[in-house]
Amino acid sequence: MAPFTVLNIAIFKSSTMSPERFARINEMLNNRQPDLTICLDKVHKTNNIAAVIRSADAIGIHEIHAIWPDIEMRVSGNTASGSQQWVKTIKHYSAEEALDAFKTKGMQVVVTNFSEEAVDFREIDYTLPTAIIVGNERDGVSEEVIAKADKQVTIPMIGMVQSLNVSVAAALMMYEAQRQRQAANMYGERKLDDEYCQTKLFEQGHPVYAKACRRKKIPYPALDEQGQIVADQDWWQRMREPDPEAELEIN
Repeated sequence: MAPFTVLNIAIFKSSTMSPERFARINEMLNNRQPDLTICLDKVHKTNNIAAVIRSADAIGIHEIHAIWPDIEMRVSGNTASGSQQWVKTIKHYSAEEALDAFKTKGMQVVVTNFSEEAVDFREIDYTLPTAIIVGNERDGVSEEVIAKADKQVTIPMIGMVQSLNVSVAAALMMYEAQRQRQAANMYGERKLDDEYCQTKLFEQGHPVYAKACRRKKIPYPALDEQGQIVADQDWWQRMREPDPEAELEIN
């Protein structure tokens, strides 16, 4: 019998995006806040990283940043039970590299720190372009980052503990930023570029075809207003051709 591929078998099944999923992805894209981000300063526990990414997705953050100076942290640090497909992680080798990225985008840098200069985290204006930096579980934010920050903040606590888990502290600050931005009507209007949005809609709405495009090095097609593929016959023919990387002999 002629060879078939697992991919080709899947391709010939229905792969239309449902109206509900199309609407949900578009709603997510319309609420993303590209000028608001969270940065993890050498946070290395994967459960904390995952929790921060999940919170970032929930409040509409488009991408997070992480300062990981060594290979081990970079390898182990991007796990979020599926949220990482919606929130991109930008990795930096040094604090200077991360800070330069924020300053280039005109962001105020806000860090958590116990000091006389620190103010209640709710006193910050998060409607401004903002990068929130939280430190690792043992040492907190590095001195280099603190020295170059625009604002230092604390989270008031009246119990016996002196600090919160990094993912909890990050979530509190992100939700305060969301509260302020919702009050300022900053949600609901798309701020991301169209090319990124079309790519995300295709990859998440038509994952089988997206995988085929990547394997066969075929450009992504356009999508119509209902999220369905708009492509010529040449594109469909290339899509139907056998994929040598995924061949499976059926005897």
